[in-house]
Amino acid sequence: MEVLDLARWQFGITTVYHFFFVPMTISMAFLVAIMQTAWRRTGNETWLRLTRFFGKLFLINFAMGIVTGIVQEFQFGMNWSSYSRFVGDIFGAPLAIEGLLAFFLESTFLGLWIFGWDRLKPSLHLACIWIAAIGTAISAYFILAANSFMQNPVGFTYNAERGRAELESFAEVLTNKVVLITLPHTLFGAFMVGGGFVAAVAFWKLVRKPDGDGETYRGAVKLGAITLLIAGLGTVITGDIQAKVMTEVQPMKMAAAEALYEDEQPAPFSVLTIGTLDGREPIFQLEVPRLLSFLSTGSFDGEVRGINSLNEEYRETYADSGIDDFAPNIPLTYWSFRLMITAGALAMVGGAWVLWSIRKGRTPRLGARSTRYLLFTAVLLPLLPLAANSFGWIFTEMGRQPWVVFGLMPTAAGVSPSVSAAQVWTSMLGFTALYGILAIVEVKLLLRYIRKGLPDANPPAERPDDDADAPLAFAY
Repeated sequence: MEVLDLARWQFGITTVYHFFFVPMTISMAFLVAIMQTAWRRTGNETWLRLTRFFGKLFLINFAMGIVTGIVQEFQFGMNWSSYSRFVGDIFGAPLAIEGLLAFFLESTFLGLWIFGWDRLKPSLHLACIWIAAIGTAISAYFILAANSFMQNPVGFTYNAERGRAELESFAEVLTNKVVLITLPHTLFGAFMVGGGFVAAVAFWKLVRKPDGDGETYRGAVKLGAITLLIAGLGTVITGDIQAKVMTEVQPMKMAAAEALYEDEQPAPFSVLTIGTLDGREPIFQLEVPRLLSFLSTGSFDGEVRGINSLNEEYRETYADSGIDDFAPNIPLTYWSFRLMITAGALAMVGGAWVLWSIRKGRTPRLGARSTRYLLFTAVLLPLLPLAANSFGWIFTEMGRQPWVVFGLMPTAAGVSPSVSAAQVWTSMLGFTALYGILAIVEVKLLLRYIRKGLPDANPPAERPDDDADAPLAFAY
């Protein structure tokens, strides 16, 4: 394989793997904050125990997210130095702010929250988890601002003498129309994962009652399932808006999502296509008339550009790019788009079923066939939205190809010129092996503490005021 292909594979593997932890970190921070707030407002110790239980699971995921995220930064210098040189003046600014502001904000206040149960005033301790949660959202904003520049470059000037893009308006970068809709879409998608995880764990414990505290989990099941459903609705609404913005700034991506080769007005949306992989010769299609036109333009009669006409236009517009075919991988974009939608929809159906099963104080009877199906569905609740998030990012990044910065820099021009295929193979195999070990550690830690169940409701004992030199105690 060529260096370009290997570098893309490595970045894809590490990015998708890292993003397994990101939605959980963002959403679980807020959900744990909500649980602690419920305890402070009601005085109900059930919410305190749930806060400490899910707080520990959140911290395990947070730690893994940090470890896997560090690798992302290194790859820009390792395999993509030409890209980094070209766009570093713009791309580096939001990433630097994310590290200096958002990451330090969330890590500092998360540390205060972890060790501050018996040292901080209750209201201040509660504020710490809320600030940490807000920090995760701010972090997502700056990272998405950097990524959105790759999808729709704005706020820059091209320095022909130096051969690089230079920042002209940081405000334009931060208010890019792509990031303004991608941020809420990503956050809603994250809350689908976190809500599904809380609902799944709590429902499992509610039904099986392995530690005698089954009923204590009922409130968590409701919180998680309702979060999943509301976030799912938000994901649908923001996804619709995002599709229209995407069609405006990257019409080829929308054409690839439908494998649409010719301009159509109105254009149908194919739910399923059987035929050649690239969609050129369909044998059977299940279509919804005019739906693609609405998704793309907001009108059921709107025209949607096809791959062939866009290719002709781009060959003239970007004649100096050295690219002959501007279409991305059609099978990958077509199916990742549909798998994203399907996985998200199934998660919402599963969340509604779990919520319905515990209505009016009911508890599904262990041993019944329907309960077995419910437990299986509960296991899928966090996995389905996590898969939808991953397929969504695969579609977003692969649909941008063959550009690393749309309209400015081909992906082939961004790879490091001095890196050999053997070097990329070595680092990729090393990262993959390390990530495999971390995955085992993550799953074992989560399962271990889930099995242990709810911790004691009593907070750590207060230390004497004069015991200032006593070591901090981990509250879990």
